[in-house]
Amino acid sequence: MKDKLLKLLKAKEEARALLVAKSEKSEDISELRSIQTQMDLLNFELVEVRSLLADIETQERAATDADAGQARTAAVTAPVIPAAEARAFVPGKGFNPVTEGTPGALEDRAKASKAELEKRGIELKEGRSVTVGTSSIVLPQQTATTINPTFQLVSGLIDRVDRMVLNGGESFSQPYEKDTPAGDYTAEGIAAVDADVVFGYADIAKTKVTSYSEITNEVRKLPAADYESVVMAGISKSARRKLTKEILLGTGGAGHLTGIFSANATAIDPALDLGISAIDNTTLDSIMFSFGYDEAIEDQAVLILSKKDLAAFARLRTASGEKFHTIVSNGNTGSIDGVAFIINSACAPVSVAGTASGSYSMAYGPMTNYKLVVFSDLDVQRSTDYKFKEGMIAHRGEIYAGGNVVAYNGFLRVKKS
Repeated sequence: MKDKLLKLLKAKEEARALLVAKSEKSEDISELRSIQTQMDLLNFELVEVRSLLADIETQERAATDADAGQARTAAVTAPVIPAAEARAFVPGKGFNPVTEGTPGALEDRAKASKAELEKRGIELKEGRSVTVGTSSIVLPQQTATTINPTFQLVSGLIDRVDRMVLNGGESFSQPYEKDTPAGDYTAEGIAAVDADVVFGYADIAKTKVTSYSEITNEVRKLPAADYESVVMAGISKSARRKLTKEILLGTGGAGHLTGIFSANATAIDPALDLGISAIDNTTLDSIMFSFGYDEAIEDQAVLILSKKDLAAFARLRTASGEKFHTIVSNGNTGSIDGVAFIINSACAPVSVAGTASGSYSMAYGPMTNYKLVVFSDLDVQRSTDYKFKEGMIAHRGEIYAGGNVVAYNGFLRVKKS
């Protein structure tokens, strides 16, 4: 048992030395907190192991002293007692049965104590609570000092559109060119052919997006992990999550963004919407060649689609069983045969049977054709006043923004037919 404890002591001391070396090189506060927690636990275990070793050594010395005393007693008082006798000789009374106070009893107690120490050492190694002396020591529950994030919840669409900061504004109007008629032959003395450029206007009104969360004062102050910073970041994430969906689904009514799929996105002619019933090996080409004017194919366009429809593109196979498209993904973005895409869950997947006919499934066009105007940057505040008596801390974020399609037929909308 002593050898096992010595090996365990050496292993834990080496582990602590490695943690010390790691802490000297680290500059990450979260990693340093985690290292400190591990070192606290190792220090506690080292104290317990050393205590067990000290108890064993004490018992060994006691057993050695008892054996020496027994030998001296046997030599002086009973030199003729056979080794096989298991009785003690008392002058004037003869031989008596061995009692609790005899050297044999001391040896039995030493063996029992050694067995108990061995049991306690095994329990310590397995992480159970153990009794040391007369006090009960329970290994403390350890909690990580970091909080693992969840999956990506915000589409990168909000970071790709054209962004304009207009602090203090109420509304914004963006003119755009719709058409420039072609000239024509004109006879001498006849008036020139009219070729007036046709303009349109996209109106962007201010809307208000808010998010709110409460935590207790204990959550802020007591736990090892920094929950409050995650809550504060979540307020910002919540607002961005709403805005990135509204870029597609905003109705354009009072207090709402005008989304690409909205009927109020007057820059887009709904007669040009492309209807598809399923995703096949011609779908991508149909989308690309349906977008833009007759004179060119736009090379800066991005396909906005759902993850399920991206999977449908990935499942397409050639006659020989090979993948039909080359898809390169990088989290929320990527490319299909060189055509850039962005995943957004607001798109109703055309590849799912339950998607209603007429639902918008994709949009294709340059991201700069949608303008997001920020009338006031996202402001996140913390307050302890609202529920001071209950010890609740309130977190509130708000942003004033608006958005609309600002280019004539700036996006090709794809809907399920």
